[in-house]
Amino acid sequence: MGDVARRGPRASLFGGGFLIVVVGLAFEAKIVADAGMRVICSGDGRNLAASLTQAIDDECGGLISFGVAGGLHPDLEPGTCVVAAEILSGSARFPTDPTWSRKLADTIPGAVRGAIVGVPKPVAHTAAKRSLHDSTGALAVDMESHIVAEIGAAHALPVAAIRVITDPADRALPKAALAAMRPNGTTDILAMVRQVMRQPKELPALMRTALDARAARATLVRGRRLLGPGLGLAEFAASATPSFGG
Repeated sequence: MGDVARRGPRASLFGGGFLIVVVGLAFEAKIVADAGMRVICSGDGRNLAASLTQAIDDECGGLISFGVAGGLHPDLEPGTCVVAAEILSGSARFPTDPTWSRKLADTIPGAVRGAIVGVPKPVAHTAAKRSLHDSTGALAVDMESHIVAEIGAAHALPVAAIRVITDPADRALPKAALAAMRPNGTTDILAMVRQVMRQPKELPALMRTALDARAARATLVRGRRLLGPGLGLAEFAASATPSFGG
């Protein structure tokens, strides 16, 4: 179930309001928890739309999807930051706020801009990643950004997405990694160990996944520090009128 965390004073952002940050995993929430923003950890995403809608009020200045993602473009390595130019959900395409997104891409070293596609379940296999890239042209895939885009469009709020590649297009997610994902976004170490014991041949792939995740986390931490409180929204809002493209 989505969990709304209120940490510290509200940041002075667009229109004097606050920013809502949507993440999928508990470690992602910890990275942004001290930045004076409202954080929603969606976990398996089943209640994210309701939790996000409930969190929005007249003081909300924007929404951002933040965290890791699966790689779809074959050239993107673990740790590469993708800033969404648009977010895809089925046949729908939601443009992100262009000024805010440019600010994000210009601030985070090595960031690329392109489409991110949202799905309800993890895309674990390389063939599925290749198919999704071919059909959408998206650079990365996650389970939260499309919901953020849809709710943002419904409330005429600026939307952005920062997603860092953890499992690249040419590597599948091992079953042990999937088994470790709890519905609330935390990691079930015991479930992961049990899966490895059942299939010990997965251990090398799991270790590779852990290294990829470490690279992604390092990029997220660095990006958050460089962007500071408000994750880039305050800076452009103070000097420009944002376009509410969804």
